This record gives sequence, structure tokens and C-alpha cells, in this order.
Amino acid sequence: QVQLVESGGGLVQAGGSLRLSCAASGRTISAYTMGWFRQAPGKSREFVSVISWSGGTTNYADTVKGRFTISKDVAKNTVYLEMNSLKPEDSAVYYCAASRAISLPRDPPSFTTWGQGTQVTVSS
Repeated sequence: QVQLVESGGGLVQAGGSLRLSCAASGRTISAYTMGWFRQAPGKSREFVSVISWSGGTTNYADTVKGRFTISKDVAKNTVYLEMNSLKPEDSAVYYCAASRAISLPRDPPSFTTWGQGTQVTVSS
């Protein structure tokens, strides 16, 4: 079973950037499709981005496409989410998750392992 720990969140002004990290342990991330989700207060958890087990395919929510980039470093067993041109509406707790699905799922139930989340706050 893989364990996930997110880091890199914080407070940033609108237009700024942050890079989130998701450090995995217990299993190699090469065995999983990895995703990022976010949840703002009073809202349901929403899909942000996903990367295939091979790292060759990625997918993004329309709200972040062109601003966020997901990547993985197998040697470090870590998944990243580079976030640029941040907006106040990007404020949320960001979660890393792992799925055994071969496809690129966007629904939370397809992901079996979750990290504890890291807070991102974007001020206007």
C-alpha cells in the first residue's frame, strides 16, 4: 500500500506561483495513476489533474488548463503540481491521490489512497 504526503502549500498573491509536492512511500508511483484534487470550504472535492502510471499522459480540469502542470519524478517517488497565474478561486486544500486504474480517471472514488492535503490560499 502506498502512503502519500503533500507539501508546498501556502499563502500567495494572485498571479503568483506555487509548486506542490506529493512524496510517496511504501510502493513506487510507477505502479499508479496519480492525481491532484482540491476542496474549498463548503464545496465538494474536485478534479484538478492526473498523470498516467508511465508519466506519458496527463489531463487537466478546464479551470486550470494552461496554468497548472503535473509531473512525476520516479527516482524521488514524488509527484508535483506546478501552479502558475494563481487566482483567488484556486484557494483550497489540495490532495494527492493514487489509483490503480489504467485509464485517467477524474472521479474521486477511482482513487484508493489519499494524502492529508495541503492548504493553498491565494489573496486578491
